[in-house]
Amino acid sequence: MRVFITHIFLFVFVFQATAQISDFDQISFEKADEIALKYKDETLHNLPDLVYKLTSELDTDAERFRAIFKWVCSSVSNNYKLYKRNKRQRYRYKDDPAELNAWNSKFQKIVFKKLLKNRSTICTGYAYLVKELANLADIECEMVHGYGRTSTINLKTLDSPNHSWNAVKLNGKWYLCDPTWASGIPNPETYQFQFDFNGGFFLSDPKIFAVNHHPIDKKWFLMEGKTPSLQDFMDAPIIYNKAYTYFSDHSYPQTLYNAVERNKNINFKLQLQKEIEKEDVNLVIESSFRERKIYPKQVSIQDKSLSIDYKFEFTGFYDVHLYIKDDLISTYTIEVTR
Repeated sequence: MRVFITHIFLFVFVFQATAQISDFDQISFEKADEIALKYKDETLHNLPDLVYKLTSELDTDAERFRAIFKWVCSSVSNNYKLYKRNKRQRYRYKDDPAELNAWNSKFQKIVFKKLLKNRSTICTGYAYLVKELANLADIECEMVHGYGRTSTINLKTLDSPNHSWNAVKLNGKWYLCDPTWASGIPNPETYQFQFDFNGGFFLSDPKIFAVNHHPIDKKWFLMEGKTPSLQDFMDAPIIYNKAYTYFSDHSYPQTLYNAVERNKNINFKLQLQKEIEKEDVNLVIESSFRERKIYPKQVSIQDKSLSIDYKFEFTGFYDVHLYIKDDLISTYTIEVTR
């Protein structure tokens, strides 16, 4: 009996580890998205009524959760001023537990007041709202707290958890999503938030999710076997939001900083979730002297795996940015030695 139970546990664990949006390829989320946008101007003063409007015409929990997720990402703006204020205060009180706890309690009230009044919040508010709306629709959903890593975060000051996201249970399996990063981005000119829905953060593959999400509770990696350490997370390449729309995993290099000998190949490898053309792959290479865009000759796509080999002719330090068409995917720093 013990062996049987162990096999069942392993089966469930392995089965769980593959949870991603491709499980729902047979479902079109078009109707759910249309409903979410139809009610995008609704307020948050009557959540049960909002949930009824979003879900009553849909047939499956996956569609109902999609409508909820899409509504939150299309109706609630990211409040960067609030985020920066919290960051400043948390840093100010980082060595004073009593003051830090007092600030956290005060800030929680500020977050939910802003969310209710202005439909404006930070990651905690996004994750909380998705959880509450999903639970009202009888969908099991949890908030996940941990570390989030973007190109603008100074890793030297990342000494405590700074991000929140969600895990949702659909058809008996847990899935990961990030409503904050799915909702939009700062306008590059004004630095004001602009809505720009990124479906790659909806039911994401756990392998690519782990590159820039590190949960405090390891069970929320939803990964089979060994999970990344916090140091692995800190050392990883920079993965940008657009990567989630093309790839299910980032395989190599596994670190941001790498060394290679001059005239020897360095390999970049990612697992695709949708088809691309070799001609779409390009690298932008920066050195102290210049920046140039190249289309590498050694590009292969096999079994949904993208592999790129490149040789540097000269020694030095280079920042290498991988693009698919005009979409920035990842960044690495390469030291080329003799």
